[in-house]
Amino acid sequence: MLESHIVEIDGTFLGAVILESDRKTRRFYAAHDSVRPLHNHILAEPDDLTRQAAWRFRRARARPADGGGRQVR
Repeated sequence: MLESHIVEIDGTFLGAVILESDRKTRRFYAAHDSVRPLHNHILAEPDDLTRQAAWRFRRARARPADGGGRQVR
């Protein structure tokens, strides 16, 4: 790991984008459950990873805990 930057959305730490030793590969380290599917995901641009993490986090936060209003049995 050469460098990294924190991914924080709406005051919540989601993870970090890590620049690998080839100085091209950027990998996402997920620290929040809402973005766990992106863990170790690789993209060329760090902004792509940040946008995807923000989208997943906000989508998970907006979803009702009971599964969308359906009755829980």
